[in-house]
Amino acid sequence: MTAITNVRIFDGTGLSEPRTVFVDGGRLAAEASSGRTIDGTGKVLLPGLIDAHVHLRGRENLEQLTRYGVTTALDMATTSAELLAALRDQPGLTDIRSAGVPAIGPGGNHARMPGMPAEAVVTDPAQAKDFVAARKAAGSDYLKIVLEAPGGGGPELPVACALTGAAHEAGLLVIAHAANTGAYTMALDAGVDVVTHAPLGPPIAGEDVPRVKVVVPTLTMMKGISSGIGQPRLYEGAKTSVTLLHRAGVPILAGTDANAAPGSPSPVEHGASVHDELELLVAAGLSTVDALRAATELPAKHFGLTDRGAIRPGLRADLVLVDGDPVADIRATRAISRVWCEGVE
Repeated sequence: MTAITNVRIFDGTGLSEPRTVFVDGGRLAAEASSGRTIDGTGKVLLPGLIDAHVHLRGRENLEQLTRYGVTTALDMATTSAELLAALRDQPGLTDIRSAGVPAIGPGGNHARMPGMPAEAVVTDPAQAKDFVAARKAAGSDYLKIVLEAPGGGGPELPVACALTGAAHEAGLLVIAHAANTGAYTMALDAGVDVVTHAPLGPPIAGEDVPRVKVVVPTLTMMKGISSGIGQPRLYEGAKTSVTLLHRAGVPILAGTDANAAPGSPSPVEHGASVHDELELLVAAGLSTVDALRAATELPAKHFGLTDRGAIRPGLRADLVLVDGDPVADIRATRAISRVWCEGVE
């Protein structure tokens, strides 16, 4: 049993008055009779951060994520089932969920990525049920579809619709990669649950804004791409899309596209990048409270992770103790003092 005393907690609306939080094994408890005490005076306790878009290559990624307070990571395509099995349920390290093998089309950047298996390519609606069944059998937690603009080499709309329908029948959420406005419209026409990325260049169409259910804009990745190709102004379109979506009340989740993959359009560091993402979300118009919710309770809610995302008795003891006040200044999330993953410090 551990008691963290005199600490203010982030409760989804702001910071509480100083109080005591009890950790009993892997869970948060209502009270404790004895055990270790940690003085939290002057510090803030956050729910463990959730990065809603990463790509994993090894245990070192979990270690990096954990070090920076990311206690849950949502993997958006790792093609090795063996690797994912080895990374799941690691005590004291970031807990993961994964899409496994994504559904892609015959062209586009993803079709040229090293290691992308042939089974990822889906070109006919008739393939959808078998593809989804294979993903579920392999342990995928949700389906990822990589969309491009019509004619751009990704799955076309009939395929996207069939994949989405088959996934929903199988009880899986559908996440669509959409990095341009044409792909956004296709994703929405297909009825996907979550769109990931905010397009570079022109913002998403005004009529599409209210149709977005949930978005993971990955501003860190989009800024990295625009800088990497020497056109930083393209990022302004992605930022504007986030501003428009936020004003329209669309739930925005913090995701970074953290990766170290050959062929990636921009490398993004695991763990540290989530703090960049929070700052970029605030710069795009989210309040600090909204940004913190984007990395805690909102991804837990929209991905069905009902045992985390907040600090309440009975939930997982996923916690980040920071110096300073991230509600006053979002940069304070970087001042990490301690991290617990399911009660393991």
